[in-house]
Amino acid sequence: MEKIKFQLDDGTVEEFYVEEQTRIGGISYIMVSDSLEDEATVYIMKDVSEDTSKEACYEMVEDDRELEAVFKVFEQMMEDVDFEY
Repeated sequence: MEKIKFQLDDGTVEEFYVEEQTRIGGISYIMVSDSLEDEATVYIMKDVSEDTSKEACYEMVEDDRELEAVFKVFEQMMEDVDFEY
């Protein structure tokens, strides 16, 4: 599983595992986790970079409606995983 580094607003770096990715309505989304353990916390992030940018810039999805819709897509893609809210 791919592990990627994210630079946070305060300059610190965190590493996450990319669990799945998808594209909805022209926007790229990734589901990442903080560990490979069964009790990992997952986050959904979206690419907010310009189309011409060479590097992706991901931000946490904060809008509840968007988060719920994208989460449902990931849930269907990952049928073999049990999510607890």
